[in-house]
Amino acid sequence: MNKALGQNWILLRGLARESGHWGDFVPLLQSTFPDARITLLDLPGTGCFHRETSPSSIKAITDSVRRHALEQCLLQQPVTILALSLGAMVAWEWMRRYPEDICGAALMNTSFADVSPFYQRLRWQSYKDFAALVMTSNLRKRESGILRLTSNRRNISRDGVYAASQSGTGAAQHKQIAQAWEKMQIERPISLKNSFIQIKAAATYRPGDIRPKQPILLLNGLGDRLVSPACSEAIHKKWNLKLRRHQWAGHDLTLDDGAWVVLQLKDWLDQKSFIHHEDTKDTKFISSCPSCLRGDKLLS
Repeated sequence: MNKALGQNWILLRGLARESGHWGDFVPLLQSTFPDARITLLDLPGTGCFHRETSPSSIKAITDSVRRHALEQCLLQQPVTILALSLGAMVAWEWMRRYPEDICGAALMNTSFADVSPFYQRLRWQSYKDFAALVMTSNLRKRESGILRLTSNRRNISRDGVYAASQSGTGAAQHKQIAQAWEKMQIERPISLKNSFIQIKAAATYRPGDIRPKQPILLLNGLGDRLVSPACSEAIHKKWNLKLRRHQWAGHDLTLDDGAWVVLQLKDWLDQKSFIHHEDTKDTKFISSCPSCLRGDKLLS
């Protein structure tokens, strides 16, 4: 399946977020992989599916996401998934249960209940702020607070180190992004009920000891104040998966440094392509995987 890696992308967001929250990262990803197809899928209860009630388990959420992918004819070729947080749990479950659908995945700032303790999966230092944000009915306050909690971008100076105070440029960017997020919430509101259902699904997700067979890249931000970077480290150590660490980025890794993310993805895919080339050099490649024999059109 390495030959198909990076050709057809599906992007999945995290808890109570939707496709619109990828923001400027999508054109950046497309410019890095100009020949690839990129599709954004919303989780049930979010985005274009905000009127749905979210299933209460990662397994059921995965089935719903996969059903939407099938309805859009997205699985005619194996897909590469890029997923954040809860979305990465869905990606893991999808790879585990439907391996023919997926040729690889890059998982950002995620965690599993049977690998990391609860106080790392949601950092105890964030409990008070997280609870207040979930409960507030003031959309502007909520979205601005979520942005402060999940992004370190406003605290980074031009040379890439933490700044002592928020610059005017950083403040303006923060306000612009928060307003865009508020607009999304007005147009496609994610209900408090669905938020709590997703929290429960994420909190109880235990994938077991068997890792998916597909190539997996882990990415995390060492400045993540929502989910401890130790969670990615634990997954890395348990299954000996490749992990690349960003020195200052927060939970929303693609927002904080999308250029770094696409650089890691390109390097990972280049390495996998080289391995595939070496494995098939001077031989006729014949795949026994049914998914490799599917049609070559992936709709986006």
